Amino acid sequence: MNREVTTVIDGERCTGCGLCVRVCPADTLGLRDGKAVVSGSRSLNCGHCAAVCPAGAIEVRALDDEAVRFETLRVEPKVLAPGEYDPGLLVRLMRSRRSCRNYRSRPVAKALLADLVRVGITAPSGTNSQQWTFTVLERREQVIALGDRVGLFFGKLNRLAANPLARLYSRLLGGDALGRYQRRYARTTAKALRVWREEGVDLLFHGAPAAILVGSRPGASCPVEDALLASQNILLAAHAMGLGSCLIGFAVEAMRRDRAIQQEWGIPPEERIHAVIALGYPDEHYLRPAGRKWPLVRFAG
Repeated sequence: MNREVTTVIDGERCTGCGLCVRVCPADTLGLRDGKAVVSGSRSLNCGHCAAVCPAGAIEVRALDDEAVRFETLRVEPKVLAPGEYDPGLLVRLMRSRRSCRNYRSRPVAKALLADLVRVGITAPSGTNSQQWTFTVLERREQVIALGDRVGLFFGKLNRLAANPLARLYSRLLGGDALGRYQRRYARTTAKALRVWREEGVDLLFHGAPAAILVGSRPGASCPVEDALLASQNILLAAHAMGLGSCLIGFAVEAMRRDRAIQQEWGIPPEERIHAVIALGYPDEHYLRPAGRKWPLVRFAG
């Protein structure tokens, strides 16, 4: 991962307050003769220093504001301080967003999908690696093609799971993964494949006209967590933008086990796909939020 220092400090504007040194997580900056200076050889390029500087004396050249400049919505370039946003309104958004399994045929504009990706990359990432990748399927025929390919994988898996000798071999060497699949999912996937072939009913992407595949390049310290944090941002933003969304775990599993699927979409073999998000305008309307099961909560100490 590139940790090159790209921080530049304007000594004329720097007041020597030291705030940048205090928030720097990588010991990149220090104070010398009453001014902030680059004193380290590595940087996370997180931008904390530039964001905290009251004199606007710091630039991190690895970062580009254009990467998060939106096309379809207006965002004030101002920070909301802790406690400045209504937490009740935030929780209302979180509780209102539900997985959508009925979509209209209306396509989703490319600019809207691009803005969802930009929302995604506002998420935190481990050691600020930002090693996400986003593969956008903007047309329904692309989603169908991916669904067909995922269906081929599960058709083969069902045939394998139906073989008692294969299940025995899996139980002896692999912790019974094939047997668990056969007991839990084989019947459901067989039905989904049948209705797709015979009736054209899409039980995988639920008729969604678009999808975003969220992955990672090598070098991230916690790539799965990074991708899922970005995905949650996308899910919430999609709801706010009038879109429905649904995470398609079966597609993720198929791409994990059959790496040829992602290569067919131009995704290099060294990348990993961690989330597949179906997107479209919802053809369903919910009137109230749902409750949740009680979680197991521990307060240590």
